Amino acid sequence: MELDPLILSRIQFAFVVSFHAIFPVFTIGLASYIAVLEGLAFKTRNPVWVKLSSFWTKVFAVVFGMGVVSGIVMSFQFGTNWSNFSQATANFLGPVLSYEVITAFFLEAAFLGVLLFGRNKVPPGVHLFAAIMVATGTFISSFWILAANSWMQTPAGIELRDGVFHVVSWSQALFNPSFPYRFLHMALASFLTGGFVVAGVSAWYLLRGREVEANRKALSMCLWLLLFIAPAQLVVGDFHGLNTLEHQPMKVAAMEGNWETSRNVPLLLFAIPDQANQTNHFEIGIPSLASFVLTHDWDGEVPGLNEVAVEEQPPVAIVFWSFRIMVGLGMLMILFALTGLLLRAKGRYYQARWYLQGLRFMSIAPFIAVLTGWFVTEVGRSPWLVYGMMTHAESVTPSLTGAMALFTLIGYIVVYALVFSAGVYYLMRVLYVGLEDDEKDEEHGADRPARPLSAAHVPFEIEPGEGSVNHAKPLNQGGH
Repeated sequence: MELDPLILSRIQFAFVVSFHAIFPVFTIGLASYIAVLEGLAFKTRNPVWVKLSSFWTKVFAVVFGMGVVSGIVMSFQFGTNWSNFSQATANFLGPVLSYEVITAFFLEAAFLGVLLFGRNKVPPGVHLFAAIMVATGTFISSFWILAANSWMQTPAGIELRDGVFHVVSWSQALFNPSFPYRFLHMALASFLTGGFVVAGVSAWYLLRGREVEANRKALSMCLWLLLFIAPAQLVVGDFHGLNTLEHQPMKVAAMEGNWETSRNVPLLLFAIPDQANQTNHFEIGIPSLASFVLTHDWDGEVPGLNEVAVEEQPPVAIVFWSFRIMVGLGMLMILFALTGLLLRAKGRYYQARWYLQGLRFMSIAPFIAVLTGWFVTEVGRSPWLVYGMMTHAESVTPSLTGAMALFTLIGYIVVYALVFSAGVYYLMRVLYVGLEDDEKDEEHGADRPARPLSAAHVPFEIEPGEGSVNHAKPLNQGGH
């Protein structure tokens, strides 16, 4: 069987980007949360905020490291698998990606060191400033990356001459038509991810009765955040969808599983798209709702996939189902945020075990939503790499063979599996030790050198409990 280098290169890039994307989306939201905690600690001098900030900074450091390692490969692939694309877009993407490293990565890395190791070595105001700079760096980084990706979705400010893109307006290229919506949508997704992860971990600790005061405060903060951010994401997503309808109508047609341009289009809750026959099977939908959502008119016209040739249509099934998973999880997030408000009114948000258990499992929901959202964005653009101007087939490296692409794909999978396993192992060690580790550091003095985490330093052991909950018990009552 002949191996297709184009298909394998697309699979490889999709794997690398999917693996990498889950880390920045978490660190962006978590960095802002840490900055808030540092601000509260600076203002109130309450040790609870210090303990929370110290703990989540450790988590941030591990995840940040995994993101850096996994992200290096992406730019490397541009040269190995997509050399035609790299040459054609170098005038725009080259400077943009360089600016991201210079203005964001160095800023984050430098101040992360102060945030991690400077708690008792620099004045509190400097430590707070470091936290703010790390958070700022994450947003600067996302600005450049999303500007580059949005330009590929809605190219502007450029001219294509002799197969090479030339920038004629940097402001139009950077602030292209889809950038504002995609940047805000991603920022809110980052806050949702950080909020649900912190809420889920805090719920896990509360179920075990560990550091109740601190974790109640952390959970309360997150539930207030989610109460506003989750519905806001729905509104921003609506504007983003309208923008996509204007500039990438075939992506929207694939999202809706709509084959013929028509009015009064139903919103399909379930269907099995059949791209070979240009139809759907087993449709279940709400009449006219797709027209209303996309055009804000019950009689609005929705484009159909048959407006373009089959070879110019995106893979409909992937886009169709990815979109529904993303939206479904978004609605579930809103439901959990509203439930938290109801429980708060009864004073039970930190006591209702069923709700705390639900938050534990909801901590992975934003990651799945982000990945499926990226699938909609990237797969829905097919067959274009630069929308309407350059296809995937025109972008791939001419000399690349299927065997070469398969070899590197397998290599990346193996390496990333090792990176992920090591990262998750150390992350779990940090989570198992929890906030108690900071208490022991304070007891032994601020200048005591840090100890490596090992089983001997974990102050509890996990035993099976009722249901899916594990209960922790002290290893010895006298303390470690």
